[in-house]
Amino acid sequence: MRLNAMVQRLIRPLASRKVRVALATVVAAFAAEFGLAVSEELIMTILGVGVALILGIAHEDAGRSMAGEARDEP
Repeated sequence: MRLNAMVQRLIRPLASRKVRVALATVVAAFAAEFGLAVSEELIMTILGVGVALILGIAHEDAGRSMAGEARDEP
């Protein structure tokens, strides 16, 4: 029973799009650095795109919550 709870605790954050994008960004940066031996500029580009995606998702989520609050008001 405890193992099941631990697995759920580890997997639960993956429900968030921001966490999935962050994880994919870090994995892509590590793969590019250690697997492909690319330049530092490409690594920074990968990280920059990941950050931009996370900020875009946060902005979208904030817009949804503001629209939901606006609809509740008469």
